[in-house]
Amino acid sequence: MVLRIRKKRSLSRFIAPVATLVILGYFGFHAFNGQYGIRANLAMQKRMVELQTQLADLSKRRETLEARVALLRDGSMEKDMVDQHVRSQLNMVRDDEVVMFLPQT
Repeated sequence: MVLRIRKKRSLSRFIAPVATLVILGYFGFHAFNGQYGIRANLAMQKRMVELQTQLADLSKRRETLEARVALLRDGSMEKDMVDQHVRSQLNMVRDDEVVMFLPQT
């Protein structure tokens, strides 16, 4: 009876762990740096906060403009509002008035 015993190569036992490490490294890298990874998620959240503040500012400005338009839209327009609008468009003042320029917000 002849027994053949193969000697295991030392490299063959490292193939599976090395392949596993390579695969885990690949997916780990893309989980952090990929298009939908951790960095991209942080950047999207930062952009979302910026856009929400911009939306709040624009909504506030729109409400202000809607209130001014409502004063002009009614059948009975207020004299002061019409007077102010005409003077600002024509750049005209009376001799007895003082003009103060305020920054627009």
